[in-house]
Amino acid sequence: MTTSLPNTSALNDIARALVAPRKGILAADESVPTAGKRLAPVGLENNEENRRLYRDLFFTTKGIGDYLSGVILFEETIGHKANDGTPFPQLLAEHGVIPGIKVDKGTVALAGFADEVITEGIDGLRERLQLFAKQGMKFAKWRAVILIDEKKGLPSEPCMRSNAGLLARYAALCQEAGIVPIIEPEVLYDKGNHSIEVAEQVTTAVLERVFEVVEAHRVDRSGLILKTSMVLAAQGFDGAQSTPEEVAAATLRCYKASVPADVGGIVFLSGGQSAEMATVNLAAVNALRAKENASAKSGLQGAAPYPWEISFSYGRGLQGEALEIWAGKEENKQAAQAEFLKRLQSVSKARDGK
Repeated sequence: MTTSLPNTSALNDIARALVAPRKGILAADESVPTAGKRLAPVGLENNEENRRLYRDLFFTTKGIGDYLSGVILFEETIGHKANDGTPFPQLLAEHGVIPGIKVDKGTVALAGFADEVITEGIDGLRERLQLFAKQGMKFAKWRAVILIDEKKGLPSEPCMRSNAGLLARYAALCQEAGIVPIIEPEVLYDKGNHSIEVAEQVTTAVLERVFEVVEAHRVDRSGLILKTSMVLAAQGFDGAQSTPEEVAAATLRCYKASVPADVGGIVFLSGGQSAEMATVNLAAVNALRAKENASAKSGLQGAAPYPWEISFSYGRGLQGEALEIWAGKEENKQAAQAEFLKRLQSVSKARDGK
């Protein structure tokens, strides 16, 4: 079977648009079970209509195009419509927001390796991507999950390499279909008790392996986006929690050591951080990035040490506060949307280091 080469120029344009200044990505790609976890605390049943209303709340907020470059959808959501009958992908496009799609099928136990997981969904992915491209999806996302447990020696080398291999195969298939891949190797923050130093070591090792295999699979790095955890101590760490300045320094060191300069852009996941914490840490990373790039330029040291645009791809970090206000009640919708827009404005400033 022969396949055509990807249109690298078009892929690069989309990748750059996804990390445009002041803008980032809304991760509205919760699976059915995960959507249930979001809806339950506000007393809503996890049924298809409530999931549609949940997405309608955010997608119909006026002004989101000023702060969002893209939205990651769940497969079910592609066929849903807003309350006025407008299909969600069309509605997003009218806002100037690029529609994307989550394509992985979630994680399962990695055979032979207790407590570690592998992501499913590679079988049949080529055909699914072709369908998604016809439905107007311009980018996709695949998540791998890495757990740190120093006592158990996690993550194991087979876990890191197996997940890296799947991320690379997925990315190559995306580009073949004319879709920009977001590769998401998530090192968990909300599980474990590791320090920020250990988080930096593991995240660096994971990214090194990912990009080693990405190169082997002939993926155009300038036509992909890296979505990754910030480097910070685990929630269960028994020492002092990471300050924004520590997070910024450790994260940028990690990227400088492991991310090729030609990668199309980097976006953070919020990964269990509170909305405020995810916003403040994003601001610290980009403030330090701008400072050190400016210092290198003024000192005639050549290329900027941190050449990538670094933005956000948050789910709970953008939606959580508004969801609590809305709670499924139409009379609360306007106030909830105002809160959502307020958070978008804050994260937009943080994305530019403010």
